[in-house]
Amino acid sequence: MTSKKSYTLGELSSILDLELKGNADTKIFGIGTLKNAIAGEISFLSNMSYVDQLVDTSASAVILSHKFSKSCKVAQLLSNAPYVAFAKATALFAFTPKISAGVAPSAVVDPTAQLATGVRVGENVVIEAGVTVGANTTIGANSYVGENSTIGADCAISPGVTLYHTVKIGDKVTIHSASVIGADGFGFAFDGKKSIKIHQLGGVVIGNNVDIGAGTTIDRGALEDTIIGDGVKIDNQVQIGHNCIVGDHSIICGCAALAGSVTIGKYCIMGGGSGAVGHITIADKTQVSAMSLVSKSITEPAMYSSGTGHMKTSDWKRAIVRFQQLDSIAKRVKQLEQNTTGKS
Repeated sequence: MTSKKSYTLGELSSILDLELKGNADTKIFGIGTLKNAIAGEISFLSNMSYVDQLVDTSASAVILSHKFSKSCKVAQLLSNAPYVAFAKATALFAFTPKISAGVAPSAVVDPTAQLATGVRVGENVVIEAGVTVGANTTIGANSYVGENSTIGADCAISPGVTLYHTVKIGDKVTIHSASVIGADGFGFAFDGKKSIKIHQLGGVVIGNNVDIGAGTTIDRGALEDTIIGDGVKIDNQVQIGHNCIVGDHSIICGCAALAGSVTIGKYCIMGGGSGAVGHITIADKTQVSAMSLVSKSITEPAMYSSGTGHMKTSDWKRAIVRFQQLDSIAKRVKQLEQNTTGKS
């Protein structure tokens, strides 16, 4: 994808701290895939599945590891971690529209709110009493910031975000549209006839350098705060229940759901559509594969999975019958073992 920005390969080599093989004066205007990149764009190779596309790419240069260098016929930026280098390169060509400096005429900002230098507030934003917003933060149109909430410096709050009262957000946090931070956790006590609401008295605390995807909800704590650590990356449409704690630099993929009071360690990955039942703990550096349910605490870091792989519907229907027979089969096997042992 081309952009209005351009760099020479020499400049990219210096900025990304990569070894260059090729003409340092070649101009690069954007980034593309190996298959579809055009002259003037740079591409990358990090997945073996695409190595066949390397030979025929029309990119002007490719970010890749040393082991594929001989297979590449165009200029190269050599890296021990091509995907990381690619991620850094995307920042150089990124374009994010900026709203006008200052506070939009239609925004409603309580007189007691404190907005630091460089804050941008879009149309129809509502900022309630006691709010503090750090320097150079942007709050997109139609967003709401509740009473006594705090937003750090250099944050990007997209249009249509809702931050309830007493939410605390660190520096360099990105929150995408339709996210709701600080709504009530799901807590009720049944008295035998009806459910009695447990009022949620805690808040939400989000660390620095956190990314939160569109349509994600993070509930406030019942008594203590729900806590999202530094560097956490949360995908779209994720549900995080009240009093959850997500450790630093963990990743939660799309449509995952954490019930209340789940504690996830540092550097964990929760795959797309995965879930965790309430009041469990997941050890640091644990990975949970897509669509898996964590039903009890995990104390040993590893990759964990549950469920079954896909198969043709006709095969699945036959398999269901076999699943229902497993208990009786196990009992018959045990009986046969006992009979065999008795005869010997």
